[in-house]
Amino acid sequence: MGEGAADDHPDSTRLDPAAHSPVVSANRWRSLMYAIAGCRYMFRYQKNTRIQLLATFFVLLLAIWLEVSPSEWALLILATSMVWLAEFFNAAVEAAVNLAVSELHPMARVAKDVAAAAVLLAVLTSIAIGLIIFAPPLVKRLQPVPGIP
Repeated sequence: MGEGAADDHPDSTRLDPAAHSPVVSANRWRSLMYAIAGCRYMFRYQKNTRIQLLATFFVLLLAIWLEVSPSEWALLILATSMVWLAEFFNAAVEAAVNLAVSELHPMARVAKDVAAAAVLLAVLTSIAIGLIIFAPPLVKRLQPVPGIP
């Protein structure tokens, strides 16, 4: 930011989004339909989303099988949601960058790479949370029962 740039910045609380956007939904039902369309887009065109769905299903089954506590369920839901949100934001950044540039500017590449790195960070964090929650009961369950061959 250059010197005096903060003085040139308008107060965002006074900006009407309808005056600066080609599409603003005033209808809550229509807003919900836009969100559902976004989910449908993700499952149709983003391969990683289908992989995430399988991973989420596996985590849910494992949590049920290991009978995790309610607080552990909360952490698993939070970690899983964090990965889903990162993936959705990554796709949004990629779509916006692709729309905004005709040639891939180095800073456009940075935006796309950083968004992808956010997904990676979310995945690694959720794996760590999963290991902390699942490892102790999984080790206990998989230990051989004494006296049974």
